[in-house]
Amino acid sequence: MNYILSLMPQILEGLKVTLEVFALTLILAIPLGIIVALARTSKSLILKKIVGAYILVMRGTPLLLQIVIIYFGLPLVTIHFGEPFVGMTFDRFTAAIVAFVLNYTAYFGEIFRAGIISIDRGQYEGAEVLGLTQKDTFFRIILPQAIKRVIPPVANEITTLVKDTSLVYILGLDELLKVAKIASNRDVTLIPLILAGVVYLIVIGVLSKVLEKIEKKYEYYK
Repeated sequence: MNYILSLMPQILEGLKVTLEVFALTLILAIPLGIIVALARTSKSLILKKIVGAYILVMRGTPLLLQIVIIYFGLPLVTIHFGEPFVGMTFDRFTAAIVAFVLNYTAYFGEIFRAGIISIDRGQYEGAEVLGLTQKDTFFRIILPQAIKRVIPPVANEITTLVKDTSLVYILGLDELLKVAKIASNRDVTLIPLILAGVVYLIVIGVLSKVLEKIEKKYEYYK
């Protein structure tokens, strides 16, 4: 027990980094995902092609590779091509957030797109008859129903995001799993890794409860 208590300050510091990456990614990627979904369902063929290519790249390549390219690759581009690319380099934490947001925006975009196109066209026609603007139709009628339908897949992505935060170890950030691995190697014991696993379970358990409450809130929209 004393050993576990001695580990807690390190574990909590690692958890802080994990939660920061998770929270910032979620806060930025969900609204951006909705924008991407709107672009994918727009009438502009060019816009749909551009966004489609972005989604293909983000979903078709590993997140770890994207992190490496953004942090280690962009400085090389700046060195080789100079002035036009100055300012495209990031510190470790910012690079992690940029990579995670770009990746998860693509996934959330496809999830929200599926939710939006699942809404019957009669909803749009009914809103038009009532004299609602396109903006009101989307935000007051279509989006609430779409959100209700996509909560389960969004919840799955959020759970995956919690675990994916461990990938920032490649940038040397002391997130939860990295801290546990260091302690495990140092003390030659699996206890730090088990403790990290318990912390992950607690975080995901709390998130699951929150998402269940959100789903119940949206049960109004049938």
